[in-house]
Amino acid sequence: MSQLKPISHLDSVLPSTPGKFKSEKSPSYIHRLRFHTSISKLTLWSSFFLAFILIYYLCSSPSPSHSPRRALGVSWGGKEWERRVTRSTQKHSKSGLTVLVTGAAGFVGTHVSIALKRRGDAVLGLDNFNDYYDTGLKRDRQKLLERTGIFVVEGDINNTLLISKLFEVVPFTHVMHLAAQAGVRYAMQNPGSYIHSNIAGFVNLLEVCKAANPQPAIVWASSSSVYGLNSKVPFSERDRTDQPASLYAATKKAGEEIAHTYNHIYGLSITGLRFFTVYGPWGRPDMAYFFFTKNILKRKTISIFEAPNHGTVARDFTYIDDIVKGCLAALDTAKKSTGTGGKKKGNAQFRIFNLGNTSPVPVTQLVRILEKLLKVKAKKKILSMPRNGDVTFTHANISLAYRELGYKPSTDLETGLKKFVRWYLNYYPDAKRNSCEYSIYIIKCIPAGSSLFLCSYMFF
Repeated sequence: MSQLKPISHLDSVLPSTPGKFKSEKSPSYIHRLRFHTSISKLTLWSSFFLAFILIYYLCSSPSPSHSPRRALGVSWGGKEWERRVTRSTQKHSKSGLTVLVTGAAGFVGTHVSIALKRRGDAVLGLDNFNDYYDTGLKRDRQKLLERTGIFVVEGDINNTLLISKLFEVVPFTHVMHLAAQAGVRYAMQNPGSYIHSNIAGFVNLLEVCKAANPQPAIVWASSSSVYGLNSKVPFSERDRTDQPASLYAATKKAGEEIAHTYNHIYGLSITGLRFFTVYGPWGRPDMAYFFFTKNILKRKTISIFEAPNHGTVARDFTYIDDIVKGCLAALDTAKKSTGTGGKKKGNAQFRIFNLGNTSPVPVTQLVRILEKLLKVKAKKKILSMPRNGDVTFTHANISLAYRELGYKPSTDLETGLKKFVRWYLNYYPDAKRNSCEYSIYIIKCIPAGSSLFLCSYMFF
């Protein structure tokens, strides 16, 4: 292979007077000249491209007055929006509360909001309609709320501008904070969502509440999950809660500590409610009673977990109506916050209550009740409980809630499930039709006269 000749002689062949001498350019020189020309073109086109991007950005950027809202991906504000907010928060009794319900399109949020509105309180809902489970169900709950006269603002509790605006438009006396990332097992797939909602979102809400004048009293949803690996039953509010078994439980426990901090420093009146396995109409599809019902009707196998050494897994199932009564009692007995504009003026109320049914039921019994109500035999598969954050047993001691709130649950599991199944078959009409698709087997036929037979059948 021939080698390129050195080009050190180039300077000697260039003319001293430009334009009068045409040098004989070597192949290597031409190659180099083309290379530099390509670089120049690339630089020129890159400059054009960067300039185009800059112009596009400057032209498409929203005006300063609207950019914060658009950047947060929400649509709120304006006279019509404020009119709807104001109309939703009109009280029908002088002694009524004015309540902001976060997570209003959720299971508990929907029921609590409607109960408040029906007794004459002013209610405004807030929900971000995330897709943790079927958003269609959440939208249908929203329609139910709107028919009751409750406006649900679509937005996130991490949106400081939005929350502050709501307090600017409405002087809330109470906040019922139910917005949260729910579910124990989902935390293993998306841990960040639990930090975002259950910790950062809660802190953001408390920040706005502390600065409000007047400060509202706050009632919020903690969870029975905070008891974690505690083996002492029934669970009492005085028991240790420093051994969470899941990230969800850890974020709820962190919420309780954060709440205490804001109570202590800023004088916010705060009540935490530890819910125990809430069920009922309009419930969450990720809960066992809900997807057991769905799969039993579809003739799909359901997995039933058992504790170590073939032990029983049981839950303190609590019907939604009983939970709602506890929530309203907590709001009614909440004392006023003592701070103003972020400054504490005295000690404020701080409480934590268990809200359960105080009657644990084995999951196997739950399935038997569903089989009876659905008139379908479940296909069951027994499995060992995986290490996914679930605990084997929950049992609420509700003596404190009974004493201070008058809380007294009255719905047993079979009665509550009967109401849920009625709602489920009405909400999902196709499920009822599917449950009637049986296979028919002739078991035995006997003669019964001329050309007639009496036959017995079995349906599957």
